[in-house]
Amino acid sequence: MRAVRIVLVVLGVLVMAFGAYVLVTTVRPNRIWGLATWLLAAVVLHDAVLSPFVVGAGLLLRRTGRRLGTGVLVVVQTAVVLGTVLALVVLPEIAAKDHGRQNPTVLPFDYTTRLVVVEGVLVAVVVVTLVVGVVRARRARRPLVASTTNG
Repeated sequence: MRAVRIVLVVLGVLVMAFGAYVLVTTVRPNRIWGLATWLLAAVVLHDAVLSPFVVGAGLLLRRTGRRLGTGVLVVVQTAVVLGTVLALVVLPEIAAKDHGRQNPTVLPFDYTTRLVVVEGVLVAVVVVTLVVGVVRARRARRPLVASTTNG
């Protein structure tokens, strides 16, 4: 196990070094602060908003129905994470399109509508999962009626 950890640490350091090399060689120096600001904002948003929200949703689901099951909790938390990450990726594109662009082929789509549709699908998946989880939990709480058949 120790050898695997060492290999993973070395591999991680090499990947970070390669990323730093690509950053320095491909990004103009005046753009690095903007990138650093965006990365810092992503970390703060993750730690201050996303993580507490996912934990809170998990606690709320556990309190409201302890028998909903782990699968329901996983689907809800996954949908929250996917929706948040997708918004983080698409919102800069929406902002860039609103600021205007010199080349109309760079951002050719209506990203706002697409984001709303995908987020709506995620909400629908969560609602269906919660309904199925509640129905299963109610069925599991009912006592089984023993049926006797004469034959």
